[in-house]
Amino acid sequence: MHKMYLCGIMSELKVEIENGNSFSIDQLTGSSADLNGSAINWDQVEVKPGKFHIIRDRKSYSVEVVGADEAKKTFDLKVNNNIYKAKVEDRFDLLLHQLGMDNLTNAVAKELKAPMPGLVLKIEVEVGQTIKEGDALVVLEAMKMENVLKSPADVVIKSIGVTEGNAVEKNEVLIEFES
Repeated sequence: MHKMYLCGIMSELKVEIENGNSFSIDQLTGSSADLNGSAINWDQVEVKPGKFHIIRDRKSYSVEVVGADEAKKTFDLKVNNNIYKAKVEDRFDLLLHQLGMDNLTNAVAKELKAPMPGLVLKIEVEVGQTIKEGDALVVLEAMKMENVLKSPADVVIKSIGVTEGNAVEKNEVLIEFES
């Protein structure tokens, strides 16, 4: 899927490089685009999946996608043996930003609720502990299966409302996070 950002047909992309450079790309096709308001042309060949050879203005570039997080739309690109981190936003991301709706997924998590009734087998955290997104918080047994409930974001544990061995109901607050 990451290939579409490099050589597919796209309209209105914003690309930010970790060094602070930002580019606006419009009408991207296989060999031409509007880059920051100026038309550019190049020749490209996909050598193998995720690896390209590009010639532009009589200069040769070897470009390889060495890492991609498609959910966050971030890419690690190796250009002539230099690694660049890039974030790509398409026209829908830009529209959400213009409407002020781009931070809805970054809402601060305030608590962890039981997704189903069950038995608390293990609490993996302590009050005051700083937790990273995806870290295990609680092991909940439900329907004879162990379910590891993970942190929805980077958080600090404010309080723990249950103890190991407690039976809990669906939507019962298990852990509260600091704001």
